[in-house]
Amino acid sequence: MSAVLEAVRAGHAGETALLVKKLTDAERRALLPELQDLRKELRAAPWETPAQRSYPALQVAGAMCHSGAAAAATWIAGADMRWRQAPAETLLTALADRDTGWQADVARRLSARPVSADVSFELMAGLVRGSGCEVPVTDAYVVGWVRHIGRTWGRVPLVDRLRAEPDLAPLVNGLFELSDLGEVRWLFGDGPGSWQSALAELARTGTLDRKVIVDACLARLLRGGGPTDHRVFLPLLVQLALTRGEELERVADWTALARDAVSPVAAHAQSVLAALALDGDLTARQLAEASEGLLFRAEKKLVRAQLVLLGKVLTREAASTAELLPAVAQAFGHEDTQVQERALKLVERHVKRLTEDSAAQAGIADAAEQLSPALRARAAALGIAPASAPEVYEEVLPPAPEPFRLAPAPDSAVELAEEVSALLASAGDVAAFERALDGLARHAHRDQDALRKALEPVAATRWWQPDSSGRRYAEEHFDHHRRGLLNTENGLDLILATLYGEVSTAALFAALQHGPADHDCARHGFSRVIDVRFRELAYRIRTDPQPLLLATPSWSTGLLEPGDLVDRLDSYRRLGARVGDVDFAQALLRVRREDRTAALAAAGRASELGTPEGERLARRLSAGEPALPTSDRRTSGPRILIESGEVLDLQTDFPEAFRRLGRPFTASDAVRYCYHWGQEDHQHWLATLPELRELVAVRLVHDLSEAALDDQRGVAAALPLLAESGGAAGESTRLCVAYGLGARHPEDRLAAVDALLVLAARGQLDAERLGADLGQLVQRGAVKPSRLAESARTAVATGANTTIWEMLRHTLPVLLADLATAGTGTSGSVRGLGELLSIAAECAERSGARGDIPHLAQAAARRGSSRLVVQARRLRAALAEEAAA
Repeated sequence: MSAVLEAVRAGHAGETALLVKKLTDAERRALLPELQDLRKELRAAPWETPAQRSYPALQVAGAMCHSGAAAAATWIAGADMRWRQAPAETLLTALADRDTGWQADVARRLSARPVSADVSFELMAGLVRGSGCEVPVTDAYVVGWVRHIGRTWGRVPLVDRLRAEPDLAPLVNGLFELSDLGEVRWLFGDGPGSWQSALAELARTGTLDRKVIVDACLARLLRGGGPTDHRVFLPLLVQLALTRGEELERVADWTALARDAVSPVAAHAQSVLAALALDGDLTARQLAEASEGLLFRAEKKLVRAQLVLLGKVLTREAASTAELLPAVAQAFGHEDTQVQERALKLVERHVKRLTEDSAAQAGIADAAEQLSPALRARAAALGIAPASAPEVYEEVLPPAPEPFRLAPAPDSAVELAEEVSALLASAGDVAAFERALDGLARHAHRDQDALRKALEPVAATRWWQPDSSGRRYAEEHFDHHRRGLLNTENGLDLILATLYGEVSTAALFAALQHGPADHDCARHGFSRVIDVRFRELAYRIRTDPQPLLLATPSWSTGLLEPGDLVDRLDSYRRLGARVGDVDFAQALLRVRREDRTAALAAAGRASELGTPEGERLARRLSAGEPALPTSDRRTSGPRILIESGEVLDLQTDFPEAFRRLGRPFTASDAVRYCYHWGQEDHQHWLATLPELRELVAVRLVHDLSEAALDDQRGVAAALPLLAESGGAAGESTRLCVAYGLGARHPEDRLAAVDALLVLAARGQLDAERLGADLGQLVQRGAVKPSRLAESARTAVATGANTTIWEMLRHTLPVLLADLATAGTGTSGSVRGLGELLSIAAECAERSGARGDIPHLAQAAARRGSSRLVVQARRLRAALAEEAAA
């Protein structure tokens, strides 16, 4: 071992540098392979091993031995060097004898690395100083500089530390160009010692070009960026204290910020524009342009403030009416009817000035078409908009998704391999999965050698391939004594490992006979069905390949046409193939029975096959539609859960995994923790019982309650599929949708709205019971009214006014009763009630609903002008309005 390698292994970075300096260029190049071998050795060593101390010296040796700047930079910034770097002073000393051009090149390449590479700023800055090159204004360099300044706390104020920086101007400019300020956001505090105050002071004294800083700050706010950017650049903009002249020069910027920036920035821009307008420094056209975008913002506080400003200017400057009043009318399209009413009152007050301006009048009349029906009628009565004949309301619901027929399994083994690879890379839908599974069975029966050859590129990348010692990971992982159940991804791995002989026949047989380690988890019985389907297919591929899979669905929802199943059984009969118990059981659960004509016709054909499976299929098809189990409600804290009784249809002649689905399901099953919680393939659950969605929904209710109560994300993605499934949509399905409408995350609420609209379009939504369920959930604190309001408004935006009205008219009585009891209106179930009343009023106005809601009159009779009271009065008026003749 050379002296250099001994020093490196000992972790002596300084000694290593001295030894390498004595080597010639040729000797350094000759040493590189040994250093690379040592690096590979250290990468494979456990993190806690003493050998890890060699990294700093190894970093120094490699940097010195590489003659090219690119190779040296790559070595220094290697990911494995990141946590055990050599001191910057040591590296700088070691590289000091290189020419300045080489050092500058290394500095540029290191600074071009991502911030996550964590390259030492002291090293980059030292190379810049040593080479005399221009400072590289990259994310890594600027972030490193900011962190370096932040680490040098002392008695020297920040402003003085910055003033002493020789490259201050380009580095500050780079600060405004950072792609992600989150890396250093924590360093930007508040107060007189903050970065913002320091930069403002430097701009004031002329150390930094004030105009450049102001323009850069506005440009960054206009660009947007990360969610915390405004917390840095908005305070800086405020501290720069722009003069009136500087503000006037940038009216276009303030207008753009008021329209499109995040709320705090928009509020500041609006305040600047308001001050300019009230001082007479804005033209009417400039104010109108700023208002047209701002009045569409969702922040009602900003919109109201702009309307107040417009009212003041209109009162003071009559000549601006033709410019400003059409801009005010833009607020007629706001989703909040209180904003619409404010805008309408403002137009009413000043519209008489437009008697000679027909273009402005026409623009206002066109905008009035966006008003709510009650306000539109008021506008027509005042002559602001033309009177229109009452429209007959027609509910508009998005069309329900149509299921599609599954294409046959790929006839080519190569094409099948491509589909399997795609499934393993990103989980596909039920159709893609079932086609691939059927294709694996068919090709394994036809020619396993050809199938293995086609799958070689896929298998070569899988984790279960044996290592150099011959260790068989697949045998260990798929051992039936292990806890894990197979899901759609590792189930495909079991099939592949079986094809390549990485799982023994004995292990496959034992797993099929005994199943995974027993865990009494009724909530996840579906996972067991998926597991045994894979295990049976793997065992049959090894011992007695099946010509095809009986359970492959005919439709994307998982439904299997009875005629298709009879044809497949006939193929088995002709080939003399043995039917798989699990495969046939899944086929029986998927076969369509709701279409009685098709079912009875297929039953006759099945009897004629003369096989036990044909007779069993005939009996099932002749027995009628599947029956739902009995169900009861149970409460668990704020949750409402469903318990279901036994499904006798699943208790006879089915394998054990399937019988679990028919056992009673209790509230304790729903809340019981299990080891595979969160690993469910919900779309495949629905495809397991495509005509019994309630058996799936009852096991989803608790999961969906977590989306509302515990802020879980993503579980509501199953709701649209649940709505598209078959069978009755009962209590469990309704509760799933109800919890989804109150989910914490917007994407989950959107999925619940999709499910609600699909059920409504299919005529399967009991809106009255769903509304009553929501009332109870809000009352118990399981669903927040504000989240429910957002979901309801999203559904209303699609045109489903009657559907949402029928739902809310059964939700509101519960909450209005709470309001009467609470008195002050501060209870959890009452907070957010004003928004729900607003949506209900809008639906009633648009759909022409009439009647009464319990406790609404008491709410409308309350004193004050709060949103709750105003919207209660609006709803009462809409429901009491005389129906048009």
